Amino acid sequence: MQNFDFFNPTRIVFGAGRTGELDGLIPAEARVLVLFGGGSVRQNGTLDEVKAALGARHVVEFGGIEPNPTFETLMRAVAVIAVEKLDFLLAVGGGSVLDGTKFVAAAACFDGNPRDILAKFGRNVEQALPIGTVLTLPATGSEMNNGGVITIKAEGAKLPFSSPAVFPRFSLLDPTRTNSLPERQLANGVVDAYVHVMEQYLTTCAGAHVQDRFSEGLLLTLIEHGPAAVKSSDYQARANLMWTATLALNGLIGAGVAQDWSTHMIGHELTVKFDIDHARTLAVVLPAMMQVRREAKRDKLLQYADRVWGVTAGSDDERIDAAIARTRAFFESLGLPTRLSAYGIGADAIPAIVAQLEAHGMVKLGESREVTPTVSRQVLEAAL
Repeated sequence: MQNFDFFNPTRIVFGAGRTGELDGLIPAEARVLVLFGGGSVRQNGTLDEVKAALGARHVVEFGGIEPNPTFETLMRAVAVIAVEKLDFLLAVGGGSVLDGTKFVAAAACFDGNPRDILAKFGRNVEQALPIGTVLTLPATGSEMNNGGVITIKAEGAKLPFSSPAVFPRFSLLDPTRTNSLPERQLANGVVDAYVHVMEQYLTTCAGAHVQDRFSEGLLLTLIEHGPAAVKSSDYQARANLMWTATLALNGLIGAGVAQDWSTHMIGHELTVKFDIDHARTLAVVLPAMMQVRREAKRDKLLQYADRVWGVTAGSDDERIDAAIARTRAFFESLGLPTRLSAYGIGADAIPAIVAQLEAHGMVKLGESREVTPTVSRQVLEAAL
């Protein structure tokens, strides 16, 4: 196990019917900007509940944050903060709204051009406005971490950033908030959480037995309860999905282990270029990444085959093949295609995708920095 520091200051308020507790979580004198997405939180009553819980505080609304939050939209929120002299941000929505709110919180306090935050991946962020979140879609884990991903439309770029300054002060997680979600979004959430775990688990065998067992438990929970969470409004299935998605990316399973994230970086380029849902790009890229990098990941793939899928018979290569096939089948069972061809993307598109990776500096990816543009090309070819 590698040396590590682990710090997570986010308070989790979990369970049904707890929106009213917002009053005790936000300072009474706070001037609050409530940020949300396309309007579903208004339609299903969530926004009204939040505003009622905020009571007499000065509250300003900012809606319209996109599924892939854009720099351009978020900078309009920064302008609202300056005009209204707001000092607390409350994100109400899924991971995109939460990611966007984190960027707004940092940009509002940034001395310089906020575009530089993304250029430095957030390493230059020293302070941010305080944030709270009301989660409505379990998927990204943004409710309990210090990172996000922002799209710059003008540049065709989707860039990650992180800073300890943007950890949410608290996150309110009510599984019943998922009851109005369509199956597509829930299925995306299951796969997004699954791949978050895999990016931290499917790397090297480094004696991090605690992290491995945590990761395997999260994967098994998603396999066992994810389909029920998608197909029904069963509270326990939704609760387990929501908590699993949070734990998948709150820093715990990634402490002291090598991390990959190459699947995400390639997936980001597919989202920007072809407007494919983030989780659906991951469902396409991960099985292909496992296949192309099977030798580098051989020991961990065999462990994954055994402990997660129960595959113990056959040669090493046969067990790895089975693990990849079962991963692909799981994603497909949730309605997420695992081939680029399902989106009408052929081999002729690959050079442009690789060029985007190069333009955005994504030329040494993976736990060992071995995923070069050449390897990325092989992964995309394997995903056809």
